[in-house]
Amino acid sequence: MAFAHERIYTIDDIYALPEGQRAELIDGHLYMMAPPNFRHQKLVMELSAVIHRYIKNHGGDCEVLPAPFAVFLNEDDRNYVEPDISVICDKDKLNDKGCNGAPDWIIEIVSPSTQQMDYGIKLFKYRTAGVREYWIINPTTRIVNVYDFENEKATCQYRFDDEIPVCIYGNLNIHISSLL
Repeated sequence: MAFAHERIYTIDDIYALPEGQRAELIDGHLYMMAPPNFRHQKLVMELSAVIHRYIKNHGGDCEVLPAPFAVFLNEDDRNYVEPDISVICDKDKLNDKGCNGAPDWIIEIVSPSTQQMDYGIKLFKYRTAGVREYWIINPTTRIVNVYDFENEKATCQYRFDDEIPVCIYGNLNIHISSLL
């Protein structure tokens, strides 16, 4: 008995989506994205501003780019993500289309529809692609999971009221509650 073949999608399929429709592509599987809510967007804006200000004040060269921003994780045509926040320190990875390769730091803000992706599929994908640091921020539980892939340290879990240290920047701490 023959099995039906599941369709493998490519970046061409992402660009063929109707105007306003967003999706991510991981290993040829297409994942549709729902529009974010107000709290999600406020966190993206405030976090991006804090990180950008820190980099600028310390003479850094990294770029802070909020979604929607294209990240071609494996520089192939079967992987395309739009992290909520991407911090990219290697300017050679950037072009007009987006980031080719892994950002240094990715932040995802969880919504009920993205939990499985953010805690599972993306966690694995980001780690294997070479992301140095990954934060999963859950506004419902008010918990932040911090993964320091660069130093292979155990996952740290913080509350929104904690001062959360940024792994790739030794002297930057972020207090999520103060941003809301």
